[in-house]
Amino acid sequence: MPVSLSAVPPHPEDCRLSEFAAAVLEGLSSSPRALPCRFFYDARGSELFEAITRLPEYYLTRAETAILEGGAEDLLASVEPGATLIEFGSGSSRKTELLLGSGRFAVYTPIDVSSTALADAAARLRRRFPALAITPLVADFTADLRLTGACGTAPAVGFFPGSTIGNFNPWDARALLRRMGALLGPDGRLVIGVDLRKDRERLIAAYNDAAGVTAAFNLNLLARMRRDLDARVDLDAFAHRTLYNETLGRIEMHLVSLAPQRIDVAGQSFAFAAGETIHTESSYKHTPEGFAALAAAAGWRTRRILTDDEKLFAVMLLETD
Repeated sequence: MPVSLSAVPPHPEDCRLSEFAAAVLEGLSSSPRALPCRFFYDARGSELFEAITRLPEYYLTRAETAILEGGAEDLLASVEPGATLIEFGSGSSRKTELLLGSGRFAVYTPIDVSSTALADAAARLRRRFPALAITPLVADFTADLRLTGACGTAPAVGFFPGSTIGNFNPWDARALLRRMGALLGPDGRLVIGVDLRKDRERLIAAYNDAAGVTAAFNLNLLARMRRDLDARVDLDAFAHRTLYNETLGRIEMHLVSLAPQRIDVAGQSFAFAAGETIHTESSYKHTPEGFAALAAAAGWRTRRILTDDEKLFAVMLLETD
């Protein structure tokens, strides 16, 4: 029986408010104000992010794709045929095809919060790989997940592309990597994308494109609050802001209030001063050595590090210790 995944159901008390509503109320009540970046990815947000990956300023997708096109066979050389590939935060699963094309996988389990993205990707991949068992899971990959079934003697391989690990501060990244290691098992492997440190101008441009697509992606969080929570919020009174925090080595995205105003949502009202911000995303940038040390603290050995020609990005193969 192939591996499958399920999400641990929430406790009943967690169902009084939707997860999004609870996060909005908590985030707007905090100081400084912040919202979790995982809520970017409703159907509209996922669509906008796919557009971002095609922008000239957004080097990350091109660099990672080039690495996988030239190095997938190298990364998967030790994977036994018939293995299961589990992708965390799969989105459109475009880069995944470069791993599935190796023929080493019998089962593919993409995990994503967007049922639309999962359905579209599964339909496309079933046409291209008709012998592949595809078992999508609509879930937050940071939640508690468990394997059901058995995968024979072949270990599970995790895939975590796109430098999504950079959205987690170092201690949360270690905790997530530990959970992934526990899920994938003692012989587990993880292919992970890591964005590398580089000059400030190139980093900021990647998150503040000239066409304004990233701005629309960021502002979609407020639009989602209106759609899903009936929030009263003036989208035109907020603007997208990107900065590079040199001390912490991370890009930050914020929504900045352009004037004094209020957001009314889920029965509560939040006043904003002009210039006050909502921190919506952090994206930590790493050195290969620094990330290998972070992974080691979470119980992983780094087996391979592949980079693009400009050394903008790395794809690393980790194995559980």
